[in-house]
Formats: sequence, structure tokens, C-alpha cells
Amino acid sequence: MSTDGVDHGRRRLLIGATAGLGAAGIVGAAVPFVKSWNPSAKAKAAGAPVTADLSGLEPGQQMVVEWRGKPVWIVRRTPAALADLKKNDGDLRDPGSEESTQPDFAKNEYRSIKAEYLILVGICTHLGCSPLYRPEVAPADLGPTWRGGFFCPCHGSRYDLAGRVFQGVPAPLNLEVPPYKYVNDAVVIIGESA
Repeated sequence: MSTDGVDHGRRRLLIGATAGLGAAGIVGAAVPFVKSWNPSAKAKAAGAPVTADLSGLEPGQQMVVEWRGKPVWIVRRTPAALADLKKNDGDLRDPGSEESTQPDFAKNEYRSIKAEYLILVGICTHLGCSPLYRPEVAPADLGPTWRGGFFCPCHGSRYDLAGRVFQGVPAPLNLEVPPYKYVNDAVVIIGESA
């Protein structure tokens, strides 16, 4: 057998091209397989945990993240707002949060792990509207006794800065506290218990 008519350069090119196409095919088949390890949008909406970075949240500010298709509010309360919480107790329907949905770690006067940060599901317990964050003290439309909190524009329910509902409004319960835990001082995972 003679090798006189063999083009070795062309042979190397064809072998290289075949190997390249094979590698591209393997990568193309592996990408969907690896992506399938991540939770789908449906699984995330059904309850996959959500991570929130609190490092940029200033005192008095609110941020909103989505968990299970619901808005979750994270509010960094000021020292003045924390001091005012006790002043609301006589005006609240359930100041001790005995009837409300919340993890055991939130059964305290602040309804949170860390007093400074309040984490709530942002849905009114009356008919499911989303209340507005109203941190200002004594605005004209809410009256001189308002010390900051959440106001539902749909039917007038009011909540303080611990998510506790006031007496004489349509909402029957305090705002829900979701399960959450801190990874470090600046990162919280909503949807996993502490």
C-alpha cells in the first residue's frame, strides 16, 4: 500500500473539524442538562427562597423583593421608629401578634430577628391589596397620632411599623411575617427558616 497520493494537511484539517464539531455537540447537549438543575420559574414562584442584599438600605428606606409571587417588604427602621412602636400598643387589635401568621422568631415586640429590619409579606389581610409604606410622622391625611407604618388605600386599613393592625379598620390580622434567615449582616434569605 502506497501513501504517495495522501494529503496529510487535508487529513489533519478533517480530523480537527470533526473533533471540533463533536466537542460543540457535547457542549450543546450539556447546557440544557446543566440548566435543568436550576429551579424553574414555576418552582421559584411556588416557594424557592429569595436572597436580598441589605447593604444599600438606609435607615427609613424600604425595598421590595418577590417571593412566591408576592411582594415582600424589607424596611430598615430608624431608632425613633423603634421607640415609637410601644406607643401604638393601646390602639392595636393584636399588639402581641397572638393571632397572626409569623414564625416563632418573630413573636416579639419588633416582629423580627433583628429589631432594625422588618420583613413582611406586603399584602393586606383584608382583601389582598398592597398597602403603601408611609414612614412620615403625623401627615395631614393620616392624622396627628400616626407614627409611621403602612396604609392600605383600598379600604383604609392601617398597620404600624411592625406590621400590626390598628383597631377599627377592616383588616382582621397583622401583616404576615415570612420565614427568613440571615446569611450575614447584609444578606437575608427569604423562604428559609432561621
